[in-house]
Amino acid sequence: MVVMARRDFLTAAAGTVAGVASALATTPALARADRLRLPFDNGERPLVRLPQKRPLIGLTSRPPQLETPFAVFADGPVTPNDAFFVRYHLSGLPTAIDPATYRLSLGGHVGTPLSLSLAELKRDFPVQEIVAVNQCSGNSRGFSTPRVGGGQLGHGAMGNARWRGVPLRALLDRAGVRAGARQVTFNGLDNPPVDSIPDFIKALDIDHARDGDVMVAWAMNGADLPFLNGYPLRLVVPGHYGTYWIKHLSEINVVDARYDGYWMKTAYRIPDNDCACVEPGAKPDKTRPIGRLNIRAFLTSHRDGQAVRAGRPVALGGIAFNGGGGIAKVLLSSDGGQHWQEAQLGQDLGRYSFREWRLPLTLPSGTQAVMVRAIGTDGEAQPLQPRWQPAGYMRNNVETIRLEVA
Repeated sequence: MVVMARRDFLTAAAGTVAGVASALATTPALARADRLRLPFDNGERPLVRLPQKRPLIGLTSRPPQLETPFAVFADGPVTPNDAFFVRYHLSGLPTAIDPATYRLSLGGHVGTPLSLSLAELKRDFPVQEIVAVNQCSGNSRGFSTPRVGGGQLGHGAMGNARWRGVPLRALLDRAGVRAGARQVTFNGLDNPPVDSIPDFIKALDIDHARDGDVMVAWAMNGADLPFLNGYPLRLVVPGHYGTYWIKHLSEINVVDARYDGYWMKTAYRIPDNDCACVEPGAKPDKTRPIGRLNIRAFLTSHRDGQAVRAGRPVALGGIAFNGGGGIAKVLLSSDGGQHWQEAQLGQDLGRYSFREWRLPLTLPSGTQAVMVRAIGTDGEAQPLQPRWQPAGYMRNNVETIRLEVA
């Protein structure tokens, strides 16, 4: 039944390259009536609905880019599949995927090249589950000042899911990585619309690829991957930005030199310094590939400008995460950062997951600015002020929510 439902979806919604894009473009009622405004310049967006998704914030239609409405993150630490954000770089989406004939190839600098079916992956290798955050490198880019190019995203280009699949290390061990291997490259079934656009191929250092956490996933929150999140296989790179999480994964290659394709050598690079930042308007002297998530915390229980009652505790709550070190504490301040109170942390779903937090605060009347700051077990703390870079990546400054207390 699951396979038939998947095939029905592919036939009805994504049977052609234009399938998903046309579904996004042919929603005039939503485009006219259901819109929201994100809190930065030119932030008005349509709410659009594609197959297997609830209405999400539409950024582009070809390729599809959909942002999760921020209110979703108040519903729990795991993001539902139908609310999970969507990010593609190439508009040539796969036109058909038959799970019976789908193959994952693993070759290059190995002793025994592999061509594996979905059934073989699920049957012949160890299975693992990891709860991990997938966050777009440009999440929150729309708040950059001065503004920068790229998708003007709010805070919703992130999500947390329970991923199930096979450790990449098990596949590499089966193939037999040869001496001298330096990196592993990954490619999916989405393709450039014209030859002049580079194919989206990413690379990990061999030791990272074999760390036991990187995995090839076929399930997300107990179900098949949604098509727009990479069906039938995607690479999961816990603790690292979503640029490495290749969708519709079809090719893995071990290489004996550093891979210098466009999406590693030129794109997705950050200033090569301690803060990964430069002065606004400046250019970095040197860069490095973007890598591990930095630390973030959000208040999700209340929206900016929400009215609350004075003289009684306000049950504040939210989420925090980092690149795998784990969250040590979450602090809140309602007096501009002069004093901080420690929140109670919720269930620990794993070091790569969202960690919920709660803190009741009694606030005086008036407009009250509540700041939330996470500190990791490694001592990393969110900066109080934004750190700027030309691509608008890695924004993680302390967030502030203003509440109207009366």
